[in-house]
Amino acid sequence: MSTTYRPVAWNPNKRRYDGVALSAIAGFLAVAIGAQAFLRPELTIETLLIRALGAAAFTLLNVILCIGPLARLDRRFLPILYNRRHLGVMMFTLALSHGAFSIVQFHSAGALNPIVSVLVSNDRYGTAAQLPFQPFGLAALGILFLMAATSHDFWLHNLTAPVWKALHMCVYLAYTLIVAHVIFGVLQQEVRPWLGWTLAAAVLVVFGLHLAAARREAAGDRENRNANPDGFVDVCGVDEIPEKRGGNLPLRRARRGVPVRRPDLRAIQRLSTSERPARGRTNCRRLHRVPVAWLRISTRDGRVSGAVHREGSDL
Repeated sequence: MSTTYRPVAWNPNKRRYDGVALSAIAGFLAVAIGAQAFLRPELTIETLLIRALGAAAFTLLNVILCIGPLARLDRRFLPILYNRRHLGVMMFTLALSHGAFSIVQFHSAGALNPIVSVLVSNDRYGTAAQLPFQPFGLAALGILFLMAATSHDFWLHNLTAPVWKALHMCVYLAYTLIVAHVIFGVLQQEVRPWLGWTLAAAVLVVFGLHLAAARREAAGDRENRNANPDGFVDVCGVDEIPEKRGGNLPLRRARRGVPVRRPDLRAIQRLSTSERPARGRTNCRRLHRVPVAWLRISTRDGRVSGAVHREGSDL
């Protein structure tokens, strides 16, 4: 058996999604360059472009980090979640362009290698006002590169889902580094307070949405302590699960999908993608021909079982 991968599995929805995203980015860049040129006419076109690209990348990163909790709080945001990987690649492209233009503009004319120059050109670590800010941006760009380079099912399958998930959770470390890059960089040069307030508002919105989503799901994520003496927890009635679909049950801090496929009434226990190998090994158990009315799951090993009645014995 073999698996075939395509760079992008295009469909009309993805094309429309990417078209809207690219149009919004182009509009943002145009407005940012025009506004800065009007407010700061002394800035060169290179500086205008560097700042606009950086602002666009950071704004898009904030949007990306807000999509997940928004989708958990309100299902109407799920269409935005649909193609979030593409937004991540666009954001990295903007960040890479910002970094490349900055290195060419400020570090390419010296004798040192430009990357080395970024790291050693400023050694004033004594005061916050003169703290080197470019290494923060370079470190964040390295993390974003790893995430963009592995943003494909090939890497999800070959790195295994736990490793892939851990790598992509580093986006929060990259976000922290970028915030430090902005605080010790452009905020030290600007006298207008609105930029600092905008940064603070963006950070508060991102972490506020994550906190709200976590609180919303906290009750459902608690481990079910009311297991039966045999170690099984009642999940739901078979009739409550739509055909060829499933539901989630929090169990030992893991959401376990319990899909049921009629008419053969097979119950499948499957770990979430962040906790199982992406190749999709499942622990399947065919239930007996006795009509199954209730599904149950073990608190010890996640094994799914069927019962004729809610409090009946295992089949």
